[in-house]
Amino acid sequence: MMIRKVVIPSAGLGTRLFPATKEQPKEMLPIFSKATKGVAVKPMLQMVFEQLHDFGLREFCFIVGKGKRSIEDHFTPDHNSVHMLQGMGKEYQATDLDGFYWKLKTSTIIWVNQPEPRGFGNAVLMARPFVQNECCLVHAGDTYIISKNAEHISRLITTYETLDADAAFVVQEIENPHQYGIVDGTETHKGLYKVKEVVEKPEKPKTNLAIMPLYVFDPVIFKALDETHPGKGDEVQLTDAIQKLIDWDMKVYAVKLDKDYVRLDIGTPETYWEALFLSHQHFCRRTKTDGSNNP
Repeated sequence: MMIRKVVIPSAGLGTRLFPATKEQPKEMLPIFSKATKGVAVKPMLQMVFEQLHDFGLREFCFIVGKGKRSIEDHFTPDHNSVHMLQGMGKEYQATDLDGFYWKLKTSTIIWVNQPEPRGFGNAVLMARPFVQNECCLVHAGDTYIISKNAEHISRLITTYETLDADAAFVVQEIENPHQYGIVDGTETHKGLYKVKEVVEKPEKPKTNLAIMPLYVFDPVIFKALDETHPGKGDEVQLTDAIQKLIDWDMKVYAVKLDKDYVRLDIGTPETYWEALFLSHQHFCRRTKTDGSNNP
């Protein structure tokens, strides 16, 4: 079983980051990244795309919403910008931008518009014509995980394939789990859980294992989403659809992030500040200590 299709929901309003995200999508907010020389500043969404492309994935479906035209503009190659940088003697920046454009050129990218914010689950459901009858990877556009050689993606896909799962996703132990989808399950191996229950933003969380927005699904997820009614926030929650899979006795697993992985989240002002700090610390440290640009 080979994962080929990637769905990247990027249609949220980002109201917790207003006014910065009133006109600019939160997924386009910058964080620090590796560069040909030193450290660069890139939109979060570009970071997510490039990591998945470097991993070997080539078919992408971006779910965008009203007022998010800047995302499509950014993901449209503009070689005049490359020439401008070269003319200014900024060869390293030109090389980095040209590398991004090469990744776009070697990818198939589909854009799907979510006319109104109806939830993360609804955004995934809109990708069904793109995914069709294949399994797919879903990665939110406002979260980025740093691990060596994207090991967290490898572990997730390996878990899904080895266990012949219907769904598998990433979880992380956090101190305050109230604002996340929470997992209750049985740890079958170190860091691997057979999921018994998932609840979106519970008032009394049973565990501190929070769902991170990186998943692999069998196409049956679309049937579950079809039958999922709006939940928290009057939106269609992907967590509720995953619970339907569990209720249908399907195999759902969670893979816990290692403690040395770094998660960057730009959902709130506090987490965005932390993402800036952690990304700068990580990439600057690696550049200064060993000259490496590998994550």
